[in-house]
Amino acid sequence: MPAAPDAAVAVVGAGAAGLGLAVRLAAARLPGVVLVQSPEPAPERTWCSWQRRPVPWADAVAHRWPAADVVGPDGVRTRLDLAPYRYEMVRSRDFEAWAGARLDGVQRVSAHVERVEDGPDAARVVGDGVDLRATWVLDTRPVPPARPGRTALLQHFVGWTVRTDRDAFDPATASLMDFRLPQPAGGVAFGYVLPTSPREALVEHTVFSRTAWPDADHEDGLRRYAAVLGLPPHEVLAVERGAIPMTDAPFPRRAGRRVFRLGAAGGATRPSTGYTFTAAQRQAAAVAHALVAGRQPLPPPAWPRRHRAMDAVLLRALDAGRLDGAAYLADLFARHPAPRVLRFLDGDSTPLEELAVMARSPRGPMLRSLVGNRSQ
Repeated sequence: MPAAPDAAVAVVGAGAAGLGLAVRLAAARLPGVVLVQSPEPAPERTWCSWQRRPVPWADAVAHRWPAADVVGPDGVRTRLDLAPYRYEMVRSRDFEAWAGARLDGVQRVSAHVERVEDGPDAARVVGDGVDLRATWVLDTRPVPPARPGRTALLQHFVGWTVRTDRDAFDPATASLMDFRLPQPAGGVAFGYVLPTSPREALVEHTVFSRTAWPDADHEDGLRRYAAVLGLPPHEVLAVERGAIPMTDAPFPRRAGRRVFRLGAAGGATRPSTGYTFTAAQRQAAAVAHALVAGRQPLPPPAWPRRHRAMDAVLLRALDAGRLDGAAYLADLFARHPAPRVLRFLDGDSTPLEELAVMARSPRGPMLRSLVGNRSQ
């Protein structure tokens, strides 16, 4: 007879998905939960999302914006009233502190996980500092897709948190996309500004392309963008960098009989936008509910199938150079009410709203990309 597992649930990884799940299991007082996290602190990250309802992590929200701008390559500015949504920024250190204060009853193990082994009655988490058997394992560590997709782009960026010597920002308005920058072939480049006070903001240079750019190129882009914005003299307080996969490749949520993947590892990253945070929290809430109910904790799909199909067409059109991405994205916000676009980007739109969005999309590039997708 096999030995009893050491834990009911092992959560591997303490990022947004892992902590979000562990907090929910602690709140439900589920016994036998172990959170296995790396002993090294993760780089500081910023997670942004659109929200229209109160969120459990409200105390970790660094700033909220009720309005946003999108600026086209021609300089035309579209001001978006986001109501009933708001754009929210969470810094990883604040989310970690918020979660850490709510993990009563959860055992925390600091270890380098080398592998997770599946089994018929339990899975095993093995590494330097851990050898743990659990009835269920939720693994949130980054993994490559199960197989290559038809399209694989990266959303890569470098951001500066800047402080200016005089007022330069409107802390009530975020700049989601500013396309007044040189555009790469087969991709998109834009500036991104999240002001937290009249003199402080996160300013990013973001690019969608097949390969990541060197930091020096992003920093050159940031200097160009600072000139476009007309920023007064400023100091750089912090630097943030990252690369997010934008691909139609599959990220299976199930990795064995007793092992499941959650968050970005389980497909929570939206292929067309790179947004992950809200979808990861939706998955975590569903998994916690299943575990408390005594059910198998298979995370739900992060995005509707029809949205993933539309994303695949858009990515192919961008990658093939058929679509002027900067003009398309600026036009998307200019032609539609902001709440409709946000519901569409958040995977919460209705089929009728999606038809309205598609009706005003460039049909030629999209149709050629759709035929290309089906032919491969």
